[in-house]
This record gives sequence, structure tokens and C-alpha cells, in this order.
Amino acid sequence: MGSSATRSKQRWCSKNYTQVKISVVPDIAAAFKEACTASNVSMAGILSQFMSDYSGLVRSGGGGDNADRFEFSTRRKRRIAVKRVIRLLNSIREGELFSMDRVPDNLKGASSYESAEEIVSQLDETIETLELLY
Repeated sequence: MGSSATRSKQRWCSKNYTQVKISVVPDIAAAFKEACTASNVSMAGILSQFMSDYSGLVRSGGGGDNADRFEFSTRRKRRIAVKRVIRLLNSIREGELFSMDRVPDNLKGASSYESAEEIVSQLDETIETLELLY
């Protein structure tokens, strides 16, 4: 890329992007960088997605009425989304198990406890299936 092209790209970026500087403790920065590298995603992309999700802004590739259609337009985007879903399902599963562990022995035959067992079983199956497919 020649210097003219570089300047042109820099002008475009300065018009279309805003830099955000954050300060975090070194351990968090290192762990975040390592996790992004392991997942083959950019740190800026993850932070942009977080800011979008946190603020409630839905940014998709196409815009307009077709915005939802383009949100998962690439295999990479779909894989990232499935990994997020797996992490969320695991978190829900762990919460359900934690709650079940706190139930007294005399209530472990109750319908609510059996429902929790079924939920954990279904979550296990779903997580396993998603991990096998992706």
C-alpha cells in the first residue's frame, strides 16, 4: 500500500471512526488480548460489539429493513455468536446447579427440583450438540 493509499485510508477512518482510549490493569489487558487471539477475533471488534450491546444500539451490516438479515452474514460471525450462546448456556447451567445444591434433602423430590434437573439435562444436551457442530 503506497503512501497515497495509506493517507486515503487514514482520512476515511478519521471520518468514520472515533478512537476510544481505556485504561485497565495489565492482567486484564493481557487476558483479554490472549482470549481474542485464541478466538481469532479483534480486540476492537469485541469492544465495539460490547459497546453496541451495552448501549442498546443494533449495528448490522446492511442497515435499514435488511439489518437483521446481515447481522450473522458470515460464518465467522455465526461461530462467534454460537460461542457466546454456549458460554451463556453454561452460565445458566452453573446457576441452576448451584441453586439445586442449596435445596434441603427433604425437598429434593419436589416438582420444582425435578424441573431443575430436567433443565440441567436439556442444557447439557444443547451445549454438547452446539459444541459438536461448531
